[in-house]
Amino acid sequence: MVVKTILKLWGPPVIWAVVIFLLSARPVIPASQIFWKDFLLKKSAHVIEYAIFASLTYRALKETGVKKYNAGLLAILLAVIYGATDEFHQSFTPGREPRVRDVFFDTIGAILSIYWLWNLLPKAPKKLKILAKRWQLI
Repeated sequence: MVVKTILKLWGPPVIWAVVIFLLSARPVIPASQIFWKDFLLKKSAHVIEYAIFASLTYRALKETGVKKYNAGLLAILLAVIYGATDEFHQSFTPGREPRVRDVFFDTIGAILSIYWLWNLLPKAPKKLKILAKRWQLI
């Protein structure tokens, strides 16, 4: 029973971390020949990837008994740390290089997700709140 609960809570953030790792292990290719479009697409991906990671981590922490505020801060901190280690990992991938600004975008994603969970989701339409409760986000 305990193993099942641990897998239910921590499986999703671990799986998502593996997805991020695998995506970072691929050589980078331009998303567009136009610099600003390429930049915007790739940095948006960073924000979204780490928003998801922070949300999943927050859920796991909160459901294991960590208080809401601490769970949010820890989720952001873990996302920042994982983002930094992911940039280090990219230094070993041909065609990629680590960038501090990418960790900045990862951090923005994590902060936005916790802000959304704390401040916007409680004010969302009833159907969305029911879904969030089912997913144990609120």
